[in-house]
Amino acid sequence: MSDHIFGSGLQRAELARRTGCNLETIRYYERIGLMPDPPRTAAGYRVYGASHVSRLRFILRGRELGFPIEELRGLLSMVDEHDYTCGDIHAMTTAHLKSVRDRIRDLQRLERTLSGIADKCSGDAVPECPIIDEMLGE
Repeated sequence: MSDHIFGSGLQRAELARRTGCNLETIRYYERIGLMPDPPRTAAGYRVYGASHVSRLRFILRGRELGFPIEELRGLLSMVDEHDYTCGDIHAMTTAHLKSVRDRIRDLQRLERTLSGIADKCSGDAVPECPIIDEMLGE
């Protein structure tokens, strides 16, 4: 079928197109259990439905927000089991936010260090390089 649609379901390529997700990424999410196995047609084709589209969009948005796979797995489990409160999700989100802020501080510290090292270098075609000296600890 050239339109990649089977009855009320979609083939993986159409799921990828509709969500903007790479085919290999969908395969990966299936392999690690973030995406449930879709039903198959009699011919063995996978058939994805609206719930797969929603779940994949949830995963993609979570990744855009920087949630690690294991945290997403936890969120999805809570959603799947209808075992969460807004407070639970808020606690996970604020913990993730703290982690993001910590990484930003680390990156800012790294930027200052690299900038200071780069400022010591003339960039000329000379054999001595203060950047290498700094990295060697000299």
